[in-house]
Amino acid sequence: MPALSTGSGSDTGLYELLAALPAQLQPHVDSQEDLTFLWDMFGEKSLHSLVKALLSVHDTVAQKNYDPVLPPMPDDIDDEEDSVKIIRLVKNREPLGATIKKDEQTGAIIVARIMRGGAADRSGLIHVGDELREVNGIPVEDKRPEEIIQILAQSQGAITFKIIPSIKEETPSKEGKMFIKALFDYDPNEDKAIPCKEAGLSFKKGDILQIMSQDDATWWQATHEGDANPRAGLIPSRHFQERRLALRRPEILVQPLKVSNRKSSGFRRSFRLSRKDKKTNKSMYECKKSDQYDTADVPTYEEVTPYRRQTNEKYRLVVLVGPVGVGLNELKRKLLISDTQHYGVTVPHTTRARRSQESDGVEYIFISKHLFETDVQNNKFIEYGEYKNNYYGTSIDSVRSVLAKNKVCLLDVQPHTVKHLRTLEFKPYVIFIKPPSIERLRETRKNAKIISSRDDQGAAKPFTEDDFQEMIKSAQIMESQYGHLFDKIIVNDDLTVAFNELKTTFDKLETETHWVPVSWLHS
Repeated sequence: MPALSTGSGSDTGLYELLAALPAQLQPHVDSQEDLTFLWDMFGEKSLHSLVKALLSVHDTVAQKNYDPVLPPMPDDIDDEEDSVKIIRLVKNREPLGATIKKDEQTGAIIVARIMRGGAADRSGLIHVGDELREVNGIPVEDKRPEEIIQILAQSQGAITFKIIPSIKEETPSKEGKMFIKALFDYDPNEDKAIPCKEAGLSFKKGDILQIMSQDDATWWQATHEGDANPRAGLIPSRHFQERRLALRRPEILVQPLKVSNRKSSGFRRSFRLSRKDKKTNKSMYECKKSDQYDTADVPTYEEVTPYRRQTNEKYRLVVLVGPVGVGLNELKRKLLISDTQHYGVTVPHTTRARRSQESDGVEYIFISKHLFETDVQNNKFIEYGEYKNNYYGTSIDSVRSVLAKNKVCLLDVQPHTVKHLRTLEFKPYVIFIKPPSIERLRETRKNAKIISSRDDQGAAKPFTEDDFQEMIKSAQIMESQYGHLFDKIIVNDDLTVAFNELKTTFDKLETETHWVPVSWLHS
């Protein structure tokens, strides 16, 4: 910009300008006293000196050159060599945000990917496909990528790169916001396949991740949802993770858990069978699908979206899962008692004869064996089984009946049934009731009793050491095989504490925003 001269030749013009100001301000001054003050102030020689000094500083600043000082071009560049870029980036403590690889044919060191939000990405100067020639003056043609990464890791402050730009143009990504729920734990430091451990993003099962790039079929770029750090990290893609997990799977398929039934006196639980009865107990899909159906899909990621229940919507189905004897029944009973108008349970179907003190539709829905078998063939049961030559089962319609009454339906089922209930209609929220340590079980359950049969004539008996061992083992298997389907885990160490945690979870479920599968809202 042009500078305002403050030389002696312009002093007269400066004084004239200041002297003319009171006259120009006169229309805006209310009294003669104020006008006299302005004349005196602008006539002061000290003000003239101050303004003159200010303009002198302005001239000095304006005449300086503030263009960045670039590093000198190397003297050894061959005139016929490909066009070279000299790039200087300030790295500080954060990673550069780029990965490199050696071209198998030419041996050149190539920029493999640019991490979204990293230093390289923010600079806009380095691109995928660029050939790296030097780092801080050190030639890299004869070095392995690991050695170059070490040089970068040890460099702080400004780093100078000598690069031959890629010929191909990068196509701008058109990906929108995509969020996924991680269904497994991941630590890049333990992943031998990741191209750069430092660029990896660790996460835990249940974490919500935002996918920033899927340009690479093997390694996606992601950030933790809500993380203030904009820099993305590498995670295995869904296809890559599914492929390598499938290769690790044992050849022997794990059978669905056979869980014995325990009843609290005076309270009917959703249908289960005792392991001692050695009768069938099936889910609604098992009649036409083998056990391979449950073990075929490998849990990796699930695309999710925020969801909040609207006032006019039905409540989400609440599915409770837990091993026998963990106290799931007692927790469900306390919920029902706390608000009978808000919570409800399903009424099971049976083919046995109605007893004198029973009412149809209260304790059970009594139907014929032929009708029950027809409903089984039509997949109308969530779970069903046979006990003493009679069928028992929980139907899908019984769940719909509770929800239609504008109640929260509390349903406890075997864990392999859960995924068949994960539909747009029910939007289930799955809570796993987990036992504490076996030492705590021995301490807290020593005076408790359980009922070994699902029928009303079962005898109560104290817990045995075998019951404790089986409870712990069953919980471990459930969490290992089906933990990716659980939305919440509550350890039932103290019944009152566990109930309060359960109640708080229910309140949040009905009022707060939760992440749910995209398919539930876009089916």
